Amino acid sequence: MPPLMIFAAGKGTRMAPLTDSRPKPLIEVAGRNLLDRALDLGRNAGAGHIVVNAHYLGSQIHDHLAGSDVLISDESDLLLETGGGLRKALPLLGEGPVMTLNPDVIWTGPNPLAALQLAWDPQRMDALLMLVAHDRARGRVGPGDFSIDHAGRIVRKGDFVYAGCQIVKPDRLAEIGEQAFSLNLLWDLLIAEGRAYGITHPGGWCDLGRPETIPLAEAMLAEDVG
Repeated sequence: MPPLMIFAAGKGTRMAPLTDSRPKPLIEVAGRNLLDRALDLGRNAGAGHIVVNAHYLGSQIHDHLAGSDVLISDESDLLLETGGGLRKALPLLGEGPVMTLNPDVIWTGPNPLAALQLAWDPQRMDALLMLVAHDRARGRVGPGDFSIDHAGRIVRKGDFVYAGCQIVKPDRLAEIGEQAFSLNLLWDLLIAEGRAYGITHPGGWCDLGRPETIPLAEAMLAEDVG
């Protein structure tokens, strides 16, 4: 099974004041923090091993994971964004495709990481992104990100939102000159070559971008239990 990278280094500025004194992944939703929820998804999907990066209030991430089998990619010197953060973590992740997961999302329904593994075809794909229809994306602000063609390839602009997890071959990160950069730069390379694909999540999805989205996520979880 591929390893998993969980992005936990960001400052979470939109989630202030909740992030004034703690990193966003340690914010609780329905009694459980976002990082532990993300770790559950990875472990339940059989991730080979898990790496978490840390920057903002990173000592709290270190303390929270102390004694676990989770590896930490320390970005205390410089916040590297998603692309730079993944590239720095590659020595911990190992060779081959990796899964990545944003912890600031609440899911219901099938495990999205497990679904990605079932759909992954390394002969055709260099990236497989989990998407959600824009009209089902709770907490989302702004337009969609992608469209999907008849073969499952993605292109920019459309009615699907990147849902925060993927499987990707990280080889071409070496071609990007910036030290800190978004994974969007890698996706653009792969989209141009027809090697970036998407599948859609059939369950519930809520973006935890702002404090007012927490009640939305908790309501969605309550609906799932009910």
